[in-house]
Amino acid sequence: MKTYELSLDATLENLTPVMAFLEEHLEEADCPMKAMMQITVSAEEIYVNIAHYAYPSGTGTATVRLEFSEDPSAMTLTFIDSGIPFDPLAKPDPDITLSAEERGIGGLGIYMTKKAMDDVRYEYRDGQNILTLFKRF
Repeated sequence: MKTYELSLDATLENLTPVMAFLEEHLEEADCPMKAMMQITVSAEEIYVNIAHYAYPSGTGTATVRLEFSEDPSAMTLTFIDSGIPFDPLAKPDPDITLSAEERGIGGLGIYMTKKAMDDVRYEYRDGQNILTLFKRF
């Protein structure tokens, strides 16, 4: 098992280093292009949500942890923040049969993440939001 971790201020300006961190390690792990696209799109959605909403009264930290297992080839991507408790999985999936105008705002990013990953889990533990994405490749 290989583990990589990046902790930084949860700001939109730090999206670029987060994406570079993920892409570098996914390439090292020979992650197939389709899986890499699914992982990076999901990661961008999750990180941007943390940067926008986790710390309404200021800036806090976000930790991105990437773990690889070799048998079978898979990755676990965990986002950890100490912001306000929020379970993105508790919200019902949007009705994608409705037009964009008829659908409520929000929820589409986590829905896409749930569809693209093999498993998505949330827990609030020790004052931290912990969102874990799992993908086989």
